[in-house]
Amino acid sequence: MSKKGRVLVAMSGGIDSTVAAMMLHEEGYEVVGITMKTWDYASSGGSKKETGCCSLDSINDAREVAVHMGFHHFIIDIRDEFGDYVIDNFVEEYMAGRTPNPCVLCNTHIKWSALLKRADAMDCEFIATGHYAVINEHGGRKYISKGKDDRKDQSYVLWGLSQECLDRSQFPLGNYTKDEIRKMAYDWGHEALSKKAESYEICFVPDNDYRGFLKRRIPDLETKVGKGSFRDVSGKVIGEHSGYPFYTIGQRKGLGIALGKPAYVTEIIPEETVVVLGDVADLMKNGMTVYKLNSMKYPTIPSIESTTQIRYNDKGSMSLLKPQGNDEVAVEFYSHVRGVAPGQSAVFYEGDDVIGGGIIKGSL
Repeated sequence: MSKKGRVLVAMSGGIDSTVAAMMLHEEGYEVVGITMKTWDYASSGGSKKETGCCSLDSINDAREVAVHMGFHHFIIDIRDEFGDYVIDNFVEEYMAGRTPNPCVLCNTHIKWSALLKRADAMDCEFIATGHYAVINEHGGRKYISKGKDDRKDQSYVLWGLSQECLDRSQFPLGNYTKDEIRKMAYDWGHEALSKKAESYEICFVPDNDYRGFLKRRIPDLETKVGKGSFRDVSGKVIGEHSGYPFYTIGQRKGLGIALGKPAYVTEIIPEETVVVLGDVADLMKNGMTVYKLNSMKYPTIPSIESTTQIRYNDKGSMSLLKPQGNDEVAVEFYSHVRGVAPGQSAVFYEGDDVIGGGIIKGSL
């Protein structure tokens, strides 16, 4: 075994995870590559060709690099684990009128669990991924900090990782920019990899049509939820919609109603099959409640000033965190914030450090 140790690297076949594996190999780690088959897109009935981390091309790309670099590579099928938890939750959240974040859920409950389980079976001390984030330590606790590349930072999707996961995780790309990673791939003789396009889609909805996915997943969905009413913020009925699961907070396009002015979804009330429409001003909130918490930097989420991010690629807003017991925090924004969506993740930052995060319960 290498003096550096044995590390299990999650390899999707994309440039980031592939370069992460190559970097660790060059640093002297004994690398074992693993590609996780999470979803069989053909079974979803979508119209687009299978792409991304679950495609045969991506799996073959990962294996080819492993063979070229001279380390072992395995493919594991976790479709049952993934589907039962991530996809069922995805559907349930939309049916409850919320907007889920399946990538966060997958990282927290599926991928890391699957990686640790296989790492133990293969005598690997560490696991590694191609995320752009950094692991730091404070007071004996591990926590995530933002990566060097602001455009690629992925700390937001990692807020749910436990101390056990962080103790054994490595993020080789955290202190590099995407351009530097592409140059590494090119310099190592992988020109095609260095130019490989990125995928920003949900892996099981590669055509980006979540409404179509819901209909395929629940064939009688439209009958089950039925049509409902559009209301304005005063409660007045102003039209009929095709089913509340097909709308999200902040949505403006594709509403199917003409009001003579821009309208936005400001609230979804599933028990009444109501979708509330308002002006952009009605999307502005001065606070929210967050639950299902995970604290990283401190033993519990403290009463503290924080830059709070409410969606991926959100710049974050200054706020005051007010713990409300063990598993809920009230967040008071210093200025109004647009588009607080129940079901999305809220991540709390102290500078570049992740204090912790949770799921948005509702606005205040």
